[in-house]
Amino acid sequence: MKAMIPNDAATQALGESVREEQSLHDEILSRLRDHIVEGNIPEGGRVPERQLCEMLGISRTPLREALKVLAAEGLVELLPNRGARVRTLSEQDLAELFDVMGGLEGLAGRLACERITDEEIAEIERLHYEMYGFYLHRDMHGYFHVNQLIHQKIVEASRNATLKAAYANFAGRIRRVRYSANFARKRERWGEAMREHETILEALRRRAGNELSDILFRHLRNKRTAAVEHLKTGAATASEPA
Repeated sequence: MKAMIPNDAATQALGESVREEQSLHDEILSRLRDHIVEGNIPEGGRVPERQLCEMLGISRTPLREALKVLAAEGLVELLPNRGARVRTLSEQDLAELFDVMGGLEGLAGRLACERITDEEIAEIERLHYEMYGFYLHRDMHGYFHVNQLIHQKIVEASRNATLKAAYANFAGRIRRVRYSANFARKRERWGEAMREHETILEALRRRAGNELSDILFRHLRNKRTAAVEHLKTGAATASEPA
């Protein structure tokens, strides 16, 4: 029997189906990641699969596929035959992870200043002012999303695949606490973070690699301080009698 060769229409339909499935997977992953990062499930808490399936309008199979990705990012832990839970980080974990991230971002900033294009700087500048708009409107979700994009763009401009992979590996582990750190000393810290981003953008415009590297490392150190404060505040609140 001769093998059937799919016609162009069938090939196109198959390609569209694959793209739709990938788009759905990405949307589920993004919504689930945001749900966890924004603290809707407590640290160490079990991931409520049934509730999330209802919320997202999906079955358990795509949910569990998304959880596997988040486990690889370090945001959740998969439990053998018992679902998943949100990863818990100690104060020591935070100190070590933020220092590593500071080192990676500092290196990325130095390399980016050597290799970044004018168009990439213009895109980061556009994102900066978009983030500033979210800051003025106290839109934490929008601010955090664009903030992460800016840091990601600087890493991508380093043109170093190994650095980019290492950054992605560690970024997932602290994404949740990096978000919650914005609530520690919220008003003053948020304003301080915006001023730091102004200096990041200015150093990037001048392609001042050493200066940008130092700014990014200090920026992550300040984030670490806020994250540890938030962790201690949460622990103190949890230990208070009802």
